[in-house]
Amino acid sequence: MNDFSTEFLPSTFFSLEEFQHAALFQQCTYIWDALPLIASYLNQMKLGKVQAQIPQTAFLIDPHLISIGEGTVVEPGAFIKGPCIIGRNCAIRHGAYIRGGLIAGDHCVIGHDTEIKNSVLLNHVHAAHFAYVGDSILGNRVNLGAGVKCANLKFDGSEVKIHYQGKKFPTKMRKFGAICGDDVRIGCNAVANPGTLIGKACDCYPCINFGGAIPAYSVVKSNTSILISSKVNK
Repeated sequence: MNDFSTEFLPSTFFSLEEFQHAALFQQCTYIWDALPLIASYLNQMKLGKVQAQIPQTAFLIDPHLISIGEGTVVEPGAFIKGPCIIGRNCAIRHGAYIRGGLIAGDHCVIGHDTEIKNSVLLNHVHAAHFAYVGDSILGNRVNLGAGVKCANLKFDGSEVKIHYQGKKFPTKMRKFGAICGDDVRIGCNAVANPGTLIGKACDCYPCINFGGAIPAYSVVKSNTSILISSKVNK
C-alpha cells in the first residue's frame, strides 16, 4: 500500500470542518478505510433521539437505534432502519429506503425510491430520485441525478480493487461503492462501478458507465455517438 499518494487522504476529498461526524475519518489512512468503521462508530453513539415528527405511515425499524435531528421532515411511506443517524433540516421523502448503517449530515435529501445502506453523506447531499447508494461516501453538496447507481458488488463477488495509474490496489472489501468528493455532480442514469473514486467538483455526464480514480475538477462523458437514420420501410 506504500504506492498510494496523498491523493487518497480524506482531506483530499472533503472539507470536514462543518461535518458533525468528522471523527469517523480520524483513523483513516485512505478514504475508503472509513467504510468498515461505520458500524462501530454507530455502536458507540447514543442513538434513539428522534427530534422530527414521524407520520403513522412511515416505518422506523429499531427506533432505539435511530437518531434524527431537528427540522428534518420524514414523509409518509419512508422506511428507516437502524442503526443510523440523520442530521438536521434533512428531507426523507416518500418511498425512501434506508437499510441501516447510514450517517447523514445536515440539509440532506433522500428521495423517492432512493435506497441507501452502510454509507456516509456529508452536508447538503442530494440523492433525490431513484438512486442507489451502497457502501459509499458522498461529500458536501454532492448531487446525484435521477437513477444514479453506486454499484458496490462485482459480478464475481471478488475483492474490489482501486484502479489507479495502470495498477490495481487491494481494499480488502468485497462491497465498496463510490466515493464522491465535495461538489461532485453525477447526471441521470449514470452508473459508477464498484470502487470508483471521484475527486472534488467533477461533473459526470448522464447515462454513462464509469469507474477508476478520477482526478478533481474533471469532466467525465462518453464519446459514443447517437446515430439517427430513416427507416427503410416507412
